[in-house]
Amino acid sequence: MASSVLPSPSLQSQFMSLRSSTKPYSRRSSLSPIKASVSEKPSIGISSPTVSPTDSSKLPLLKIPGDYGLPFIGPINDRLDYFYKQGKEEYFKSRAQKYQSTVFRANMPPGPFISSNPHVVVVLDGKSFSVLFDVTKVEKKDLFTGTFMPSTELTGGYRILSYLDPSEPKHTQLKNFLFYLLKSRRDHVIPEFSSTYTGLFESLEKISRLRIGTDGPTLIAKWVLFQLAPILTLGLPAFLEEPTIHTFRLPAFLVKKDYKRLYDYFYSSAGSLLDEAEKMGISREEACHNILFATCFNTFGGLKIFFPNILKWIGRAGVKLHTQLAQEIRSVIKSNGGEITMAALEQMPLMKSAVYEAFRIEPPVPAQYGKAKRDLIIESHDAAYEVKEGEMIFGYQPFATKDPKIFDRPDEYVPSIRGGGRKVVATRAVVKRA
Repeated sequence: MASSVLPSPSLQSQFMSLRSSTKPYSRRSSLSPIKASVSEKPSIGISSPTVSPTDSSKLPLLKIPGDYGLPFIGPINDRLDYFYKQGKEEYFKSRAQKYQSTVFRANMPPGPFISSNPHVVVVLDGKSFSVLFDVTKVEKKDLFTGTFMPSTELTGGYRILSYLDPSEPKHTQLKNFLFYLLKSRRDHVIPEFSSTYTGLFESLEKISRLRIGTDGPTLIAKWVLFQLAPILTLGLPAFLEEPTIHTFRLPAFLVKKDYKRLYDYFYSSAGSLLDEAEKMGISREEACHNILFATCFNTFGGLKIFFPNILKWIGRAGVKLHTQLAQEIRSVIKSNGGEITMAALEQMPLMKSAVYEAFRIEPPVPAQYGKAKRDLIIESHDAAYEVKEGEMIFGYQPFATKDPKIFDRPDEYVPSIRGGGRKVVATRAVVKRA
């Protein structure tokens, strides 16, 4: 729930449209795995010997390489590199190659004047990345969007669950409430998904009669844009974007009416859930704002971004995978009386592998942040580094999930019918909490 967020390229393209409207897992199988190559390969070529987990105590303790540059100027220069001169992938790759290290110091956008401290310790390999999921070592308070936090005016004045650290009492309350929501709707997801895609145009007609009409996706996109604008680019020239969305926050009052329409819809439709929230000690208002955020930011984003990505990677993989998936899925559905259920999905190892592999090769949540709770040592495959209490640690997940010391052929989409492909050990080790 508290995973950090960094816009993926597909999300940024949607915002652009608004302008016009562990151990390496060795895969051995008698079947040839299906593969699709990535057009841009973010894995890092750093020549150094692989260090086995048993050698961790022998790792040299090194000073973290890199620097933040001059005050004010350094963060702005890095921001220009990140958005315009290099782009995200090259921004990290070039620095990792320069320092010959997957752990280094850098600045992360937005920087001045939105972020008071853009300094981070970057971790890019699968081993060092795991520290970001250890809440005994790192704090997650107000770090969902990284080195800045959007105004709570965009979420009804509340700090939503995604911005709470697990140590905060409200975190457990709200997390339990959202899991209750998921549990209460679990039997509706597959039938609703099926009916929506079976009767697409009829569903669209129904949506038009709702209080928000057909404006829902546009309202949501605008609202999300106002939260993430400082850490994305709309494809405009730097001289337009820098002073408008990267240097100053977009004023929340510009989407206040849009957010109110979304809030009113959820408040009027979620009566039984809000009743349950009150029983848990959560006010109806706070619960509603969290339902809205979970639905419009998390779920809507997942369906809008990750679902098409799954189709993209499966589509690129070719006829062999398509045939094997069709055979597996049809066979399981037939043996389950023609019904698609969660239990039936568990009987589809190739389908599950195809989905996990899409998570690995193009993580829908690329960024993770955590602030060191105390002085600690983080380890890459090749060295150990000391991080001081209060320092921000940043991980760029597309590099960690393409770590060549964990994944063989890391830049290829390789679902496998045996053992769930790469998902059982390696992928879960890196992305299980993302």
